[in-house]
Amino acid sequence: MVDTIITVEGHFDYHHPAERGTARLSTGFEGAEKAPVLSRTTEVHGMLAKQAERLRADGAVTWWSADRMRVWSDRPWSQDGAILPLVHHSAVALEVKFANLAALADWVESVAAEEGVTVSGIDWALTEVTKARITVEAQNGAVQDAVSRATAYARSLGLSTVSPLAVSDPGMLGGDTNAGASPLHDMAMMSRAAGGGASGGGLDLKPEDITVSSRVHARFAAS
Repeated sequence: MVDTIITVEGHFDYHHPAERGTARLSTGFEGAEKAPVLSRTTEVHGMLAKQAERLRADGAVTWWSADRMRVWSDRPWSQDGAILPLVHHSAVALEVKFANLAALADWVESVAAEEGVTVSGIDWALTEVTKARITVEAQNGAVQDAVSRATAYARSLGLSTVSPLAVSDPGMLGGDTNAGASPLHDMAMMSRAAGGGASGGGLDLKPEDITVSSRVHARFAAS
């Protein structure tokens, strides 16, 4: 009896709570005089940098970085089409990665109230150790899913034995219309910053779980 060949795709999603949060902020001012604009931006940015370094020394922050200050000027137009006096701008970006997510919420709430500070967002992530571990588990889960799918197909055909012939990343068994797709990807979901709950008045940061997804293609012989 000739074996029936079954080719399937297995997939698995692993969800894990975020372990790191990187706050993205910027400090910027504008005004008619260049010197005060630069001075104020430097002052506020310096304050944020000192706070970030203190949090790093305390262990709440793993690292922080800052871009160079951007300085530019423009002449806005009035509603009547007239050219208004020159306006000077300056801005500098800062990123701070927190290991302590409670400290992250407290700090973001504090600095967001500072004049000239804009919190652009928070990027949630896993530690490299956790990411490596759950990546392997997601791949194992995808293979098991492929076995389950192939077994179900075989039983629907009245076959009882399923033997693996090949397993690969998507696109490597041939005939895959999504050959360019990545076999494994992870997504860091950004939370929405809501208002404080009844138990307090602070910023309520609720990161969504990090999802690590794996896909495999597998071929089986069924008899």
